[in-house]
Amino acid sequence: MRYIPHTEQDIRQMLAEIGVQDIDALFKSIPDSLRLGDTLLGLPKALSEYELTGYLKRLQKNNATVEDYSTFLGAGAYHHFSPVLIDHLISRGEFSTSYTPYQPEVSQGTLQAIYEFQTMVCLLTGMEIANASMYDGASALAEAVVMSNRVNRRMEFLVSQGVHPEYRKVTETYTRGSNFSLKEIPLDEKGKTDLSAIIENLTGNTSAVVLQSPNFFGTVEEYATLKEKLAENGTLLIVVVAEALSLGILQAPGTHGADIVVGEGQSLGLPVSFGGPYVGFFATREKFLRQMPGRLAGETLDQNGKRAYVLTLSTREQHIRRERATSNICTNQGLCALAATIFMSTLGKQGFRELAVLNLRKADYLKNRLSHVPNFKIRFTADTFNEFVLECPRPVEEILNALKQEHIIGGYALGLYYPELKNCLLICVTELNSREEMDRLAEKLEAI
Repeated sequence: MRYIPHTEQDIRQMLAEIGVQDIDALFKSIPDSLRLGDTLLGLPKALSEYELTGYLKRLQKNNATVEDYSTFLGAGAYHHFSPVLIDHLISRGEFSTSYTPYQPEVSQGTLQAIYEFQTMVCLLTGMEIANASMYDGASALAEAVVMSNRVNRRMEFLVSQGVHPEYRKVTETYTRGSNFSLKEIPLDEKGKTDLSAIIENLTGNTSAVVLQSPNFFGTVEEYATLKEKLAENGTLLIVVVAEALSLGILQAPGTHGADIVVGEGQSLGLPVSFGGPYVGFFATREKFLRQMPGRLAGETLDQNGKRAYVLTLSTREQHIRRERATSNICTNQGLCALAATIFMSTLGKQGFRELAVLNLRKADYLKNRLSHVPNFKIRFTADTFNEFVLECPRPVEEILNALKQEHIIGGYALGLYYPELKNCLLICVTELNSREEMDRLAEKLEAI
C-alpha cells in the first residue's frame, strides 16, 4: 500500500492502538493458499521510470498509425484534422478536472460550455432543444428509440438497413427486455432507404421510423416526403447522423420533419483514438422536453440580474425515483463535448461549411477516379457525402491485404454486416487525403 499517505510513525501508532504487531497480522484470517505471494502472479521485476518509458516506446513501435499509412477508412470513425488549440484548451485544469456541476454557483464555466454545445447542436440539426451530450452516437440512438416509446407508448420500430449496423446492435441490446419490435427496412438499388417499404409497413403500433443520412454507405437520404404520412399515423421520425461534418452542407434534419436527431460528434475535433472516447448528441422538439434523456443546461438570471447558467433538467435515476427517470445514463461526455464546441467555434459557420464542401469535393474526385479503374464499379448511384461503396472484382480481403503492403488502409469490408456486399469496400475521403494519395490508391487498384 505504498501510495497511501501514512508515515511509518502513523502506521506504528495505529497498530499499537489496535494491539497488533505488524500489518501482516491483519490478514491472518485469510488461508495461506488464497494469499497472493510475491511469486504467485509470476510478475516480472519492477522497472524504473526510464526503463518503463523505454519499454512502452518499444511496444508503441508495433502500432501502425494514420501518420504511417494513407487511410480511406471511415464507417463511423473519421480521420479529420484537429486544431492544436483544442487539446490546449481542454487540458486546462478548470475543464479537465471538473466534475458534474452540482453547484452552479461554482461551475459557471462548465455550465456555459455545456449550454454552448447544446446551442450549436440545435443550430446544426435544426431542432429546438438539445441535451448536454450522450456517450456516443450508438447510445444516443438507443435512447431515442426508448424515448419514442415514452412519447406514444407504441412498441414497433422501422429501422433502415442504412443505419450503422453497430448502432442497430446497441439499440437491440438496449431494448432486449422491453418487447420492442425492430423491423429492418431495405435499401433500393440506388443505395437509399426504400420509402415505399416504410409506408407499407406502417401500423397503428409503429412508434418511430429510424433513418441515417448520410447513411452507412455514404448515401444522402431523401425523406422529406415522409413527414406528412408519419404525422398522420402518429409516428415519430428519428434521424441519425454518424458523420457530423455533413451537417455543414446538407439541410438540417429538422427542416425535413425529424422529431429526434441523434448522432456521433467524433468528427468535431476528436481523434479516431482506437474507437473512443467519443461524444453523442441528442436533439428534439421542445414539446418532448420532459421525455428527453440526460441532462440539460439552461440560461437564467441570478439575484443581481446577471446572466447565469444552471442544470435546468436532469430527469435521471440519480435525481428522481428510478421508475420515473427518463434514462439511466448518469453523466455526459463533458470533456469531449467541450472539444467539439471549441472545434465548431474555431471554424465558425463559414469555415465549417467550407470544410464540409472540401470533403465532398475530394470524395467526388476519388469516386470519379475509381469509376474508371477497370473491373471496379461504384455500387450505388445516389448522391454521397464523403463515403461511397466500391464493388471489387476480387475478394476484398485480398485487396485490403495487397493495399496494406503498400501502406494504404483501403476502406471497410462490408461483408461483415452485409453478406450481399461481400465484394464491396466502403471508401472514405476527408480533407486529410491528398490528391497524390487518392491517385496512388487508384494506381494500386489498377495494378491489382
